[in-house]
Amino acid sequence: MRYLTARKRVEGKGASHTGTSHHWHMTVSSAVLACMVPTWIYVFGHALGKSREGVMETFSHPFPAILTALVLIVGMRHFAMGAQVMLDDYVHGTARKLSVIFVQSLAAVITATGLFALIKMAL
Repeated sequence: MRYLTARKRVEGKGASHTGTSHHWHMTVSSAVLACMVPTWIYVFGHALGKSREGVMETFSHPFPAILTALVLIVGMRHFAMGAQVMLDDYVHGTARKLSVIFVQSLAAVITATGLFALIKMAL
């Protein structure tokens, strides 16, 4: 007869079978985004309405460029993980696997496109 504690019974369970890993990553990324996004909105708002040269000049500085890259990377990762948790809960079978692949791919494409555009502006 095996004796399992309540914790051992729960570990690795849940809709995604990853325990609290997703929850922890979502909590950390949301805290990071809560600090970065207001600053990024200020930087973006400062560049909004400027001419093309003014926007290029704003994002050629290290702080706005790095902050924008971090918001893009962390934000898209947060989106992908949140969408995956939602899909794990409500979609089943092959449709779940295809949906998760689609969401992860979409987040990667948006991140890559945004970083490419940012690099073009910064250089």
